[in-house]
Amino acid sequence: MADHARSDDPFVQAQFDRLNALGPGADTLGLERITRLLARVGDPHRALPPVFHVAGTNGKGSTCAFLRAGLEAAGYRVHAYTSPHLVRFNERIRVAGTLIDDRTLATLLAEVLDAGGDIGASFFEVTTAAAFLAFARTPADACVIEVGLGGRLDATNVIPTSLVGGIARLGIDHQAFLGDTLEAIAGEKAGIARAGVPLVTLDQPASCAAVIEEVAAATGATPQRRGAEWHSRTEGDTIRFEDTRGILDLPLPALPGAHQHENLALAAAMLRAQDRLPVGDDAICAAARAHWPARMQRLRPGPLADRVRGSLLLDGAHNRNAADAAAAYLAQRADKPALILGVLANKDAGGILDALAPYVGPVRTIPVPSHPFHAPEDLAALAAARGLQAEPAADVPAALGSLSGWTGDVLILGSLYLAGRVLALNDEAPD
Repeated sequence: MADHARSDDPFVQAQFDRLNALGPGADTLGLERITRLLARVGDPHRALPPVFHVAGTNGKGSTCAFLRAGLEAAGYRVHAYTSPHLVRFNERIRVAGTLIDDRTLATLLAEVLDAGGDIGASFFEVTTAAAFLAFARTPADACVIEVGLGGRLDATNVIPTSLVGGIARLGIDHQAFLGDTLEAIAGEKAGIARAGVPLVTLDQPASCAAVIEEVAAATGATPQRRGAEWHSRTEGDTIRFEDTRGILDLPLPALPGAHQHENLALAAAMLRAQDRLPVGDDAICAAARAHWPARMQRLRPGPLADRVRGSLLLDGAHNRNAADAAAAYLAQRADKPALILGVLANKDAGGILDALAPYVGPVRTIPVPSHPFHAPEDLAALAAARGLQAEPAADVPAALGSLSGWTGDVLILGSLYLAGRVLALNDEAPD
């Protein structure tokens, strides 16, 4: 899937245009190109602060947000590299706590392209090199790095080692790159394992856990498994966390949904699995206050939210596992929100609707701007086949207009790219 990143800054956009003309327009995996590219700019990946490396199908972005919040609460300066962005590409690269500015971003992209434009590196590989340059040149205490796709052959996995690795919830996604089974996907995600480094995982299906443990044993990583080396469970308004260091009662996260409880616990386990950067219990508890956009986000007043009588909710769920998590949250509500749904062409739209159908009201189906998508008419037919009242619409404003008589909440869901468009239309870009 091509990235389609755009920038309002002409200098950044000029580099995006160069990159799109030089590199492949779709995802590519492998470490050969990124290794050559980094060598030409001085191997910045070998000069990074200690790395917290996070893989997984769902929840890795939220886990990274909790990690960064906990580290910053402990007084550390933290770089962060995440993807995709929602509104501005700059969201992907946070340098010592601050989103990278346009001038620095344009300069770094130009440096990478000047040095390695003939390599044919992908968009993600070039921007990863730019991020690593920024991180190597600015003092900080830690890096939080989210895997882009998979793990073993992802561009971020060029780092020689990490302080701790983490694997969030697994699911079926990106089968063309990672395989058609959970076990194959688990093996790719486990590829971030490093010798002598804790590899912290949620409790995965037994067959997946066996694959991860096999990879950990082959690399010499130290498994830290939920249900074995650490435990967590929700008890009322706290999360009871326990590992070899003892018991810690965490507050419930500000991010809604029970799935965020396990993402917070995973972050806590990663912070406590290492001892190079001490993080006290108070700082780990403070991580619960982390914000991460488009995760059942209640939008503030703005051009879109003002058109809804109830609240306008936004979630980036784009596969069956994420939709199941969203459905579990919706099942706890007393009412059903209307649903505005847009799904990329390579995603399981039927599975998403299977998960959500019991918990939503009327449905409006829309395109995902600038990306291949399931036709709104086809999505509406899928929704109707599941007993939902569904109609296609041209875009989000049109969908909201067709719901003008709806007095409850409205949930927009189906793609992080769509979520970014919604935030932009509501004048609510992440910062």
